[in-house]
Amino acid sequence: VQLQASGGGLVQAGGSLRLSCAASGRTFSRYTMGWFRQAPGKERVFVAADNWRRGSTYYADSVKGRFTISRDNAKNTVYLQMNSLKAEDTAVYYCAADPGDWLPGRGGMDYWGQGTQVTVSS
Repeated sequence: VQLQASGGGLVQAGGSLRLSCAASGRTFSRYTMGWFRQAPGKERVFVAADNWRRGSTYYADSVKGRFTISRDNAKNTVYLQMNSLKAEDTAVYYCAADPGDWLPGRGGMDYWGQGTQVTVSS
């Protein structure tokens, strides 16, 4: 699976952005898709995931109620809608895919895209 993320940019605090991640492969619908982020000087951390096996979505506590992950299987694309952005959301955002029953706490996923920079000015 190859992943291509886009949609990052500079936005003021309180604003919104939508990230997109286009995936190659015919079995996109059978992958758990996720978003992670890495702020300067910090480790990469989980943001959100969509687990098709369980029909569930998962979010980091820091983004619950503000971010929404969704997917369009017909377009092989996963999205991250980010609302009410804060300065602490500034990071490089990575999309990822896993063919297994991935859940938060199980580490990283098997496939990674390149990052897209999100900068939130306060």
